[in-house]
Amino acid sequence: MSHSAESGRTTLADYRVALTTRAARRPLVASLLARLPIAMIGISELLYVQHETGTYAVAGLVSASTLLGVAVGSVVQGRLIDRLGPTRPLVVVSLLFAVSVAALVTAIESQAATAVLVALAFAIGLFEPACGSASRALWGRLLSPGPALTAAYSYEAISMEVFFILGPGLAGALVAAPWPGTGMVLGSACMVVGAVMFALSPSVRAWPPSPRRGAPLLGAFASPGMRTLALAALGFGLVIGFVEVAVPAAATAAGNTALGGVLLSVWSVSSVAFGVLFSLRPWPRPLGLRLPVLLALFAASVALLAWPSTLWGLGVAMLAAGALITPQSTTHSMTIELVAPKNTAAEAFGWVLTSITLGLAIGQSASGYLVERSGPPLAFLVAAGCAAAVAGLVWLRRATVRPVAPETEQPDTAFA
Repeated sequence: MSHSAESGRTTLADYRVALTTRAARRPLVASLLARLPIAMIGISELLYVQHETGTYAVAGLVSASTLLGVAVGSVVQGRLIDRLGPTRPLVVVSLLFAVSVAALVTAIESQAATAVLVALAFAIGLFEPACGSASRALWGRLLSPGPALTAAYSYEAISMEVFFILGPGLAGALVAAPWPGTGMVLGSACMVVGAVMFALSPSVRAWPPSPRRGAPLLGAFASPGMRTLALAALGFGLVIGFVEVAVPAAATAAGNTALGGVLLSVWSVSSVAFGVLFSLRPWPRPLGLRLPVLLALFAASVALLAWPSTLWGLGVAMLAAGALITPQSTTHSMTIELVAPKNTAAEAFGWVLTSITLGLAIGQSASGYLVERSGPPLAFLVAAGCAAAVAGLVWLRRATVRPVAPETEQPDTAFA
């Protein structure tokens, strides 16, 4: 990989080249449709279950089960996409996803046991179409390594942030519809239609199978560099999980619960704005340094959230912290290109999603415990401490962030 490719520096012209590539037009539109409700479905599901059962405890269990399903399904689907091409796996899981959503709706309406709801929620996460993994991997097949490809990866990260801004608002609006399950059903339908459209796009159907005979059991995760990237992604998700619970709790404590969601949207807004600027002049240049440095800066910015005594002050601090979200997501995508074994891009991205999802689940659980006992400031400080510790581990492993060898079963000597 060239120095310019690894540094990830782009211009606005590179975005134009990537997004106007002829072969990318149909899958680009389809993937937008498929990924738009990604932050909407989970929240709609949570609100729907709470509305029908009258308890956040059951709703939380159902939501957590869906996250666990996503953590498992993203890797499995990614491996299938790498080996078979995206068309067949995405069409099949889209069908299974639709059936799972219909089954969960039926179970909720019939007041089924909590265990049934949890099991069906896991199935929804497991079969949620991995359009994000396939879309991210497709760019590497449509564009040559260089600034345009880097711009495409940055676009993927920025667009996801936009969806995370829009999703909670759409979910909140639709839960007030005459039927509270409207948001979950509409979001799921949008995802299924988009995923099938993406799978049947000509450039996606031209993606050839890549059977990997003799491949290691762990697949892409057999690469030491992938394990380092997964560790960085875990720390990233951990921080976001802490903040997603502590910020609404701070708003509630201040007597303005409605502002909790607004504050979370604020840091997504700064993430999108700064993400474009960062891609024009990324720092540090080497990816092995960029992963721990960005995570450490993220930890420091989240620690500042413990200081403000008003929601206005918290909002300003959220703007600063949010600026580091998209740069990390873009760096994760670029690092995959460097450290993932050949023909494992979709699976590798699945491992990143799994790591982030597990981090989210751990962070949310720990943050809820700390908020209940000591308040949001302690949760922010613990989040910062955990992220700083993970950043230190990633720093120690920075030498593994290098082009992967043909055989990925070599010993991992990062701590030797």
